[in-house]
Amino acid sequence: MARPPRFDTNQLLDAAVRRAAVSGPAGVTMSAVAKEVGAPSGSVYHRFPGRTALLAEAWLRTVESFQEGYFKALEADTDARRAGRAAARHVVAWSRAHPQEAALLLYGAEEFGRADWSEEHLHRAERGDQRVRTALAALAEGLGAEGPKATECVTLALVDLPLSLVRRHLRAGTPLPAHAEDLAEQGTAALLGTLPTGPASPKTAPATGQGR
Repeated sequence: MARPPRFDTNQLLDAAVRRAAVSGPAGVTMSAVAKEVGAPSGSVYHRFPGRTALLAEAWLRTVESFQEGYFKALEADTDARRAGRAAARHVVAWSRAHPQEAALLLYGAEEFGRADWSEEHLHRAERGDQRVRTALAALAEGLGAEGPKATECVTLALVDLPLSLVRRHLRAGTPLPAHAEDLAEQGTAALLGTLPTGPASPKTAPATGQGR
């Protein structure tokens, strides 16, 4: 009976995340990941054909993990404003619970080699991006606000604002304060309150292109 592999894919990706959190994308190499877990380099090459695939998987796994909870927060309440506030809180709460993954996401996909990703990896990334766009447009519709300006405001409220709070502390090397979730929620509520609204429609559930 064959022995199970000593180092599985998730262990190697965990190591890649740790390297990225400390040294950025440049620190995520096949040899550095192997050294991080005490594995021979062959173990990494056995699971990833090259560094580009390793970078893509590390990025996508992290983004998809974040998005899983983000969409659950958006879908948990039929009231669009409450759902939006919950999503903003999730951005902060997830970053608090996963500081290394949050540090990885300080970088963009381009810095993780997106220009050279395989078609499969590019498709996964676009599917996630499209799901976010669909969800934010649906929330704007649920608020009775339509048009590009409304969608831009919702994006600012639910994505840019809570992320800016997280990034400021991550880049300064300071822990997120205990009231960070409250601040994110309050800022999001204030921005959503500026939307010119018409008759609200029931909040549409986001597309489930990356459903688990």
